[in-house]
Amino acid sequence: MRTAFTTALVQGSPVPIGAPFEVFAQHAAHVVATTPGVELLVYPEMHLFGADDATDHHDLNPRLEAAAEPLDGPLDARLSALAAELGVWLVPGTVCELGEDANVYNTAVVYDPAGVRVASYRKVFPWRPYEVFTPGTGFTVFDVPGVGRIGLTICYDAWFPEVTRQVAWMGAEVVLNLVRTTTPDRAQELVLARANAIVNQVFMLSV
Repeated sequence: MRTAFTTALVQGSPVPIGAPFEVFAQHAAHVVATTPGVELLVYPEMHLFGADDATDHHDLNPRLEAAAEPLDGPLDARLSALAAELGVWLVPGTVCELGEDANVYNTAVVYDPAGVRVASYRKVFPWRPYEVFTPGTGFTVFDVPGVGRIGLTICYDAWFPEVTRQVAWMGAEVVLNLVRTTTPDRAQELVLARANAIVNQVFMLSV
């Protein structure tokens, strides 16, 4: 890997479901403008879907299902254009994907600085029974030219050591773990991130 690849792991209040896309776009532009040399911008799980504005997952689930759209839908076009405008690698958290099988998935997406969606990953371990999402069935890595290979995991995935081990076997040198934690177990998640990094000899970026 290259010795330096400047990454911004962005934490903050999620964008409410139904809010104008410009709310997110302006925030991302501000982060890029105030983070010298940033090349990769990473947001948490469900950042674009106002997940933290409701405390009852059962109340939130119908709204997430209603917001779901195909991976190549209007939101994809906006995210692609934003990545190209900012000229950075963009991981905008996860999106509510309406699959070709009519199921709804919690899906991480990755755009390169030209705005090309280069990777997507459906969360394999939704936090059942609270999350409405259908489990994914595969694992995903992507290459950053001149830098290295990056793997994708989402929140509860990190509690299962086989997930990080699998993307490490697939050649990942860095693993992104996109997190939405509304429970008091963030301290345990950080322990797991460190453990996954140690046993797999990868960099774990938990946001």
